[in-house]
Amino acid sequence: MLFRSELVKEASEKVPNPNVLINTISRRVRQLSAGGGGSSRPLIEDTSGLGIADIALLELIQDKITWEKIEEEAAETPLA
Repeated sequence: MLFRSELVKEASEKVPNPNVLINTISRRVRQLSAGGGGSSRPLIEDTSGLGIADIALLELIQDKITWEKIEEEAAETPLA
């Protein structure tokens, strides 16, 4: 089993911006904590001994969840 610091290191290779990584994992942790159906179920098979944040990190590392970079158009578009 990987330690959380190793999980964070691997996840940061997928999402290099630390703010985006934190927001992505936080959003997934909230979904997993919701306890409903669908998106609140882990997308990895073996979750024994893992915390919710660990599950979210592993989902990102294993490409079970993704993130999308949105370019800021406002910075490129001059104001009238």
